[in-house]
Amino acid sequence: MRKSSLWISAAAALALATIVAGCGTTYYFAGRTLPPSKLVNRVLIAVQNPSALSKGALQIVDAFYDERSGYNGTPASFSISGYGGALPISIQNMPEEQRGAVYGSGDGSLSQVNYASESTTGNVGGLNGLSSSIFITRNQSLVFAASQSSHVLTIANPGGSGSIALGLPGIYRVSVNPGGTVALAFVQNSNYVYYPRQLTTQESLAYSGGPTTWPKAAVDCEPQNAPLWCLFQAQSPDHIDSTGNYYGAPLTFDRPIKAVFSADGSTAYVLNCGPECGGSTASITPLPVAPLIFNVGQGSGLLPTQAAIAMCSAANNGNSCTLPIPGGSSNALIDSSTMYVVGQQPQNMGGQTYFGGNLTVLNLVPGSAGWATASSPVSISDGQPGAVSRMIEADDNTLWIGMQKCTNGVRYATSAAGGYGCLTMYNTATNQVVMLEPYLGDTTGIAAVTSLHKIYTAEGGQVYIYSTKNGTAIDNQYVTVTGTASDVAYMDAVTDADNTVY
Repeated sequence: MRKSSLWISAAAALALATIVAGCGTTYYFAGRTLPPSKLVNRVLIAVQNPSALSKGALQIVDAFYDERSGYNGTPASFSISGYGGALPISIQNMPEEQRGAVYGSGDGSLSQVNYASESTTGNVGGLNGLSSSIFITRNQSLVFAASQSSHVLTIANPGGSGSIALGLPGIYRVSVNPGGTVALAFVQNSNYVYYPRQLTTQESLAYSGGPTTWPKAAVDCEPQNAPLWCLFQAQSPDHIDSTGNYYGAPLTFDRPIKAVFSADGSTAYVLNCGPECGGSTASITPLPVAPLIFNVGQGSGLLPTQAAIAMCSAANNGNSCTLPIPGGSSNALIDSSTMYVVGQQPQNMGGQTYFGGNLTVLNLVPGSAGWATASSPVSISDGQPGAVSRMIEADDNTLWIGMQKCTNGVRYATSAAGGYGCLTMYNTATNQVVMLEPYLGDTTGIAAVTSLHKIYTAEGGQVYIYSTKNGTAIDNQYVTVTGTASDVAYMDAVTDADNTVY
């Protein structure tokens, strides 16, 4: 079932619900408290350099009327109070929890936002410098941050009980599952995947003698005198026998860049970036989630290679579990049993290499051919190789894909007069690209305003609106911002799935 059915139900609920005031409290959809702005369809905009005196602000607009001001122009604008981050760059949207998390690239801050009170609740402490990738679990219990400059994976507790920094030279990406029980770390220009695991008391004592007492798969355990967490290599050296060979077929990765997780939570699909990131073959490799879960109390020598081999062998009759994706594999979104994979494919033109954007649709239901089947790649917006693209599903069976540096790709090189926009509208019912929106600059944020048949975008540093019915632009003159808009989020979405996939 596609999420659009949920959004239709939500639209009906919103239409039928009457705002009831009593005992000093006002409620709207799903029992959520009416916020101070009294808006029920809010889009949050992360704005950089809104004034000479501020490097960042979080502004709110009414996504029903597409206005930044209140009724009759009063108040003139709405915003998140208490925000002081510098150069906000991304919004992790968690509407079910009525919360958000905004990362500031100028000061390395991760600010927690309370949607009900429209205010910040403080910054997460214990982070190590600037983060190249950062996520908070939906239950607000842990933050995972990859700091490429500090060469550490930081695990922080927003509750204030400190943080752990696990050393991993070159780390630049981290992926966290929706349940907040699994994290995977990725190193730039590497063919390995890593995962942190919280130790049991018995393991903590056993590993307290330093690196010589750690399992072979352990990259770092901290604090070393009484470790609480260890960072392990997924393709564990513990699986090499006395002759130097792996037990069974080893897991193979090719410039892995991130992971997305199956709807049932049992599998992590590792996206191998391949040629786009300087490797050989773009592909997807599944990993079983269970061995990766924090605090499983299981020796790393069995994690997770053997289980992955068994799973793939059962599905593929002994064949490799890695599925090639010729169109490229650097980002993906899963809807039930369908995975939408985007990436860049290198093309040689006149002795120079350009990259062309592609979308590949995967059916994750195992069939006679193996654990998944892939469609032929469909051409979409080009983008910067290895850069973080944006993906989100919206009303009317649409998937929206945003790229950066699309003027460096094949489309611009072959047709500089037009047809090279950074934003693609794709119909998931017909499996066809509807259109490429005109070029307005890098697409750095997309928000699906569900039930209202529109999306908001941050393109070229400004806010734009499009219809999900036909892709046409909607008047944006009353939602434009002063400064640089870097990301957008629909605060009043029905589910956490209404979240830009980075």
